Amino acid sequence: MTLHHGDIETSYQKPHQLERDALGRLVFIDEYGHKHVGAYPVKAFPITAPGEGISLMDSSGKELCFFEDPAQIPTNELELIQEELATREFMPVIEKITKVSTFATPSVWDLETDRGPTRIRLKAEDDIRRIAGNTLLIADSNGLQFLIKDSTKLDKLSRKLLDRFR
Repeated sequence: MTLHHGDIETSYQKPHQLERDALGRLVFIDEYGHKHVGAYPVKAFPITAPGEGISLMDSSGKELCFFEDPAQIPTNELELIQEELATREFMPVIEKITKVSTFATPSVWDLETDRGPTRIRLKAEDDIRRIAGNTLLIADSNGLQFLIKDSTKLDKLSRKLLDRFR
């Protein structure tokens, strides 16, 4: 926005805003007043540093805004971001591997997760990826991602079953 004071032209920028529209979509209003409907948050480091760095993206994937420290986001906007992240992020945490159908792939695994018991199909050993340290990401045949935060903290049977595939 440009304000004119006599012969002096002053540029004034107000801070951005984040809100929901009547259809429940996030709307990012930039400092120039442009509305970006369908904005969505993305964590910069969702596994290794989930509490740091959040980007707001437009519907085509272009970054609109980056928050290095989420603690600096106004409370009402942070609540909207957290609500949106909760609906977008679904990554169950594996707490225990109870059974594996075979030690060759493809195989069916029975798991205990933080969201309850489940059964997945592992297509190939490559679907088990080390992210950082002892953190593993396992993709099932449907593309759903499962997280093992620290493989060394699994029970003895779970570690033994997992070691057969790594």
